[in-house]
Amino acid sequence: MDRHVYLVLWCGVFGAWALVGYGRSLAGMTRAQRTVRATGRIERVDEPRHGSSPSDGIAVVVSFQDPSSGQEFTVTNEGDRGERISVAWTGREIGVHYPRGRPHAFRFTNHLSEGGRGLGWANFALFLVYAGLVAVAAIDWGWPWALLGFGGPWALSGLYHLPGNIRDRNRRIDQLAAMVAVSGRVVAVLKSVTVDSNDGHTLTNLMPVVTFTTLDGREVTAYCESGIPDPAGSRGLNLTIHYAPDDPALFVLDVEAERRSWKRDMVVNVVGVLVVAAAAVVGVVAL
Repeated sequence: MDRHVYLVLWCGVFGAWALVGYGRSLAGMTRAQRTVRATGRIERVDEPRHGSSPSDGIAVVVSFQDPSSGQEFTVTNEGDRGERISVAWTGREIGVHYPRGRPHAFRFTNHLSEGGRGLGWANFALFLVYAGLVAVAAIDWGWPWALLGFGGPWALSGLYHLPGNIRDRNRRIDQLAAMVAVSGRVVAVLKSVTVDSNDGHTLTNLMPVVTFTTLDGREVTAYCESGIPDPAGSRGLNLTIHYAPDDPALFVLDVEAERRSWKRDMVVNVVGVLVVAAAAVVGVVAL
């Protein structure tokens, strides 16, 4: 079968998929649009048990109110309940979402922002249509069309988002400068073991759990994913924690290392945009 016939089938299938997705969004029928989003409040935090699995998250008791009925619910995050809660303190607000009319099917999220319009899969389908067109154009008319077709949109997208990304990283660097230091302690080390089904290799993941008290009295329990040299023997270790006063969920052990990391990340973003822009320019020149 000719590749152009394949292209028509490809574009037809994924184009229809995209149209259905956009139609459902306009009608308010996507899963994201039908999801109720509420704000929960952590009422109690339990200290993780030393040696338990880090995938469970920190055990908490959360209360939230159903916006439509006004009914109050008090629940726990036991079982599969959405995103893992890795930083917790009494009074912390977290997101709770569930299908309309089914608050008992709740799931937690660490972000309080509103959900989108549910266009993720529709946008992906539209991208596949575009990718098919560019691929066939590159085969028929030469490789410069691939550079222009893929490099051009990526460069425009990167240029559009780059100022916002730089502002976010500058904001993060400013947050690091404003962090305050308090004493903390490793109260547990969580452990998970996975075995590769192909070669039988065993992979052990260790996750230290730290506690610290903020200057305004909030007792924070959190997973510490980096910064401790010897996680296996760190239980009982006293250390210095640097946290953002307005949000203790933002904490680090080494401010300078974190600052260098964010600056490197900023450089990588800029270089990436320049590379794809250069590829698009090469494609234009080579046409």
